[in-house]
Amino acid sequence: MTRLPSLGYERVIKALQRVGWVIIRQRGSHIRLHKHTRVEVLKLTVPAHSPIKRSTLAHILKQARITQDEFESLL
Repeated sequence: MTRLPSLGYERVIKALQRVGWVIIRQRGSHIRLHKHTRVEVLKLTVPAHSPIKRSTLAHILKQARITQDEFESLL
């Protein structure tokens, strides 16, 4: 596994939208996304920073239940 890329928030959100995440709202520099599954509603917050820190991006992917390889294929 390679290091996560350094990306702006726009590319991260577009990649998440490709797998069903929907922007619910934005408050200040934080964008809230939801994804409905059969069992639950997943929620996550993406900071509107460019670039997003690699550690923050890793945490976002963990919350979104997406592996790094899956995420890189969405870019």
